[in-house]
Amino acid sequence: MLKIVMATGNQGKLREMRELLFDLPVEILSLRDFPEIPEPVEDGETFEANSLLKARYYREQTGCAAMADDSGLEVEALEGAPGVYSARFCGHHGDDEANNEKLILELKDRGLTESRAAYRCVLAFAGLDGTELTASGSCEGVVKEPRRGENGFGYDPYFYVVEKQFAGRTMAELTLEEKGTISHRARAMEVLKELLKEQVL
Repeated sequence: MLKIVMATGNQGKLREMRELLFDLPVEILSLRDFPEIPEPVEDGETFEANSLLKARYYREQTGCAAMADDSGLEVEALEGAPGVYSARFCGHHGDDEANNEKLILELKDRGLTESRAAYRCVLAFAGLDGTELTASGSCEGVVKEPRRGENGFGYDPYFYVVEKQFAGRTMAELTLEEKGTISHRARAMEVLKELLKEQVL
């Protein structure tokens, strides 16, 4: 069975990834299994550059195949921001509340209460034999108040889905199974799984 290190410290993201990969003959390890490894500097200017950078780094550091994603929110009214800076939009990393607060303030500063937006994701796989694969996915929506839902993470409570079957609900109101049918990460994983089956497993 192929061991793959999932290059994320985000437990919500890890749960999603495990759920999406459950039917493949792989064992998913997390960064908690390698607490001594420092995080790499994510200085890529695109989601693809950052996901490849992380997958390659953790492959080298752990001696296992590695998978990484870089994803974020692109808001039309903010010219695509926060984009690759989604996790640190507020100025420091991983503070969902502060990031969401800044998002709503940025809209209000422009005299807006909502904007079209999309979640984007690029997944990268780095195999021990040098194989490197990438796949991307996106999910369209609208960001606005009020905050709704307790599931998910990141900007999910303010991201209103426009997909027909879930229209009017935020990403944070969807179950993990529902989210797994439409999310940017799920769509990227669908493509990556096929590539893994064809070229790796």
